[in-house]
Amino acid sequence: MKKRILFSMLVVLLLAIIGGAIYINSLMPIITGYAAKNLCSAVFVSGRFPIEVEAKDLNFSFIKLNENTVNYEKKSVTSRFLWGKSTAIYRAGFGCTLLRGVDETKFQNITFPELPELAYDPAVTEWPLGDVVPGTDTGINREELDQISKKLIDEDAYQGTAYAFLVLHQGIPVVERYKPQFNEKTRFLGWSMTKSITNALIGILVKDGIWDINQPVDLPEWRDDARKSITLKNLMQMQSGLQWNENYGNRSDVTVMLHCENDFAKFAYSQPLKYPVGSHWYYSSGTTNIVTHLMRQKFADDAEFYTFPFTRLFHKIGITNAVLEPDPSGNPVGSSYLYATARDYARFALLYLQDGIFNGERILPEGWVNYSATPAENSDGRYGAFFWLNRDTHYPSAPEDMFSCQGHDGQQIFIIPSKELAVVVLGYSPKPVGMNFNALLGDVLATLK
Repeated sequence: MKKRILFSMLVVLLLAIIGGAIYINSLMPIITGYAAKNLCSAVFVSGRFPIEVEAKDLNFSFIKLNENTVNYEKKSVTSRFLWGKSTAIYRAGFGCTLLRGVDETKFQNITFPELPELAYDPAVTEWPLGDVVPGTDTGINREELDQISKKLIDEDAYQGTAYAFLVLHQGIPVVERYKPQFNEKTRFLGWSMTKSITNALIGILVKDGIWDINQPVDLPEWRDDARKSITLKNLMQMQSGLQWNENYGNRSDVTVMLHCENDFAKFAYSQPLKYPVGSHWYYSSGTTNIVTHLMRQKFADDAEFYTFPFTRLFHKIGITNAVLEPDPSGNPVGSSYLYATARDYARFALLYLQDGIFNGERILPEGWVNYSATPAENSDGRYGAFFWLNRDTHYPSAPEDMFSCQGHDGQQIFIIPSKELAVVVLGYSPKPVGMNFNALLGDVLATLK
């Protein structure tokens, strides 16, 4: 009897070990892929030191257990954990990409198309197109703002960690502060703030008459089932109805997409319907990557497509050094992987504060900003079109007309039209604790005379 019980216990233990090994194995590409990709971009796109990135941005869960190797000659990062290994490589213009389902040599040979020369020199051009910032008195209390910036950047007084802080009032930067290892030239990861950049790129194509947000997107893979009725508007408002799990804490749709897949869009558009199209709101990074895939089909070739964000958006609003990283299949990761400076993110906010007009030129179609900040049905006032809203007073200290770009680790661009104000916070403040943005916004708004 005792032998039978002991044997049963050993079998259960063995099955538990096997099951645990299978689960850990399924996590390996995510654990090693997250470290390799993010460290590669931090080093080769943002110019950070590996030891600093590992101590802060990669110091959590299994991610901190990786052994990371930075190859400065090949411009690559390889991360290892137990029997798992992942490599990400840097390519000029493209930034870093995690190698999944591609031949590294062939991948390295794909070069970014040459961009036209800028018509202005940012170093001697006045803000907002350039970096010569005027000292205009906008009526905001700059001394109080400076104290807030010291509390935020130097003392981490609002919880979380801010690497950069910039406040824009009446179109003018009125405070700008960085932790010592960063400056106005540092490119910062936007995470899901990239979705709002994708919103602008869509707006330009709508203005050109190339895209209609209310028409079905006509993916060949959807033509024979109920997904064929999904519109661009459904995708932008997170109401596609496609099955999706956005949980970053385990093996989910979003973590598999970003760290295991070759073609992010294909993984997302291959999901079945879970809800009737347009009937249910829920957040999905996959839908944004479907959009960038669809956008790619609007261009004659990849050279035209890759230069489009720069010639039609970035360079027109003073963003001259941004990097929008692609997945291994070549689609820009519109859900997550934009790197830009704090001033660049502020310029983007200014575009939306000015109803889509920048430097006297209409970039976005008339009414596009209003559409972007209009609540999606069933979102309870929380979400518009690739922008978060404050109609549900999620931030009680801020006006309800505020809308924002929000990144996974606490990256934020708060846009407040009624106050002619934008607040940019970049850093590392992951949930569940995060940063006390409500207190920060309240303090900043209190500086308005």
